[in-house]
Amino acid sequence: MKSIADLGPLAGRRVLVRSDLNVPLDGATITDDGRIRASVPTIAALSEAGARVVVCAHLGRPKGVGVEARYSLAPVAARLQDLLGKPVAFAADTVGEDAKAKVAALADGDVLLLENLRFNAGETSKNDAERGAFADQLAALADAFVSDGFGVVHRKQASVYDIATRLPSAVGGLVGAEVDVLRRLTVDPERPYAVVLGGAKVSDKLGVIANLLQTADRLLIGGGMVFTFLAAQGHEVGTSLLEADQLDVVRGYLEQAREAGVEIVLPVDVVAASAFSADADIEVVPADAIPADRMGLDIGPESGVLFAGKLADCRTVFWNGPMGAFEMAPYAAGTKAVAAALVEVTSRGALTVVGGGDSAAAVRQLGFTDDQFGHISTGGGASLEYLEGKTLPGLDILGQDVTSRG
Repeated sequence: MKSIADLGPLAGRRVLVRSDLNVPLDGATITDDGRIRASVPTIAALSEAGARVVVCAHLGRPKGVGVEARYSLAPVAARLQDLLGKPVAFAADTVGEDAKAKVAALADGDVLLLENLRFNAGETSKNDAERGAFADQLAALADAFVSDGFGVVHRKQASVYDIATRLPSAVGGLVGAEVDVLRRLTVDPERPYAVVLGGAKVSDKLGVIANLLQTADRLLIGGGMVFTFLAAQGHEVGTSLLEADQLDVVRGYLEQAREAGVEIVLPVDVVAASAFSADADIEVVPADAIPADRMGLDIGPESGVLFAGKLADCRTVFWNGPMGAFEMAPYAAGTKAVAAALVEVTSRGALTVVGGGDSAAAVRQLGFTDDQFGHISTGGGASLEYLEGKTLPGLDILGQDVTSRG
């Protein structure tokens, strides 16, 4: 893949940057600006090189039929301006008259953010012609393209894939760093190599679990998905989240792990609640004895100690998915225990990668800082598909075939 340096002198050239600015909002308030912060270095570098920087991004999942105020990138433009320390113009549309006028008015070093890409049906269309027509409109605004939104490189979308066939293209610093780190997880990782998986559903991670059973030394399972593992072993899980249709698949994984010598670590205790609520009646119970009328909402304290011990000697750790419903204080301790364990092994020189929006949001909400970990990924789905061995369209079109690493 080409880097920005391969694009040649940038002064006076219009450079379209596909960033990932899909941040969580509470009304117009950004509750976690991590993705904006991660996007700043590439945008700043292009601006400092004299490029006329045109940033494009999406927010949420609008219907693609025009502007929906709750999905506007206007709050993001204001935060990006604060972080860049220079003015950021904002276009009220993506490829319309306002965007065209504001692109034309850019001077060298100026930065403009276009309105939400997904207000346009062509961005996410499955129809190649419709998607290509929108890519043509985007390409008309620029002289070169920089792909810097790692969180969307697994999507075959106009601003990710088709645009790269229409303009001189390169990867930005963020995408380059993400690929380098993920390659270290897949090509001869330093061992012991542990993977911590959480989140709600086993079905969201079927492919990556199968692939990791061939590469990791240990898999630590928490979050809502753990109850399907416990049920597959014959344990009562009460009213906990359970994917009954995945029980046979999980039994197969457990057998595959035994045959491959991969250690699967499950919680030994869980925080069980009478309801999905911070105010529910809660108790810590053995993982193999969850009362029939309770649901597990976090790994228990003994499990936190167990997981930390299993990570203590690791040289490589990848973590995707919280250990419980961390948004509610009674169910945050398990996620905090894993985060603290990663901080400790990071301090001893291990490569630690926190992958995925929920995990990244969790560590920040729980008081940790990005620099306490080796790398905080901006792409949950993209990271998982990379580890699964899938070809990512946004990388493939730039010359990076994910299936031929190394």
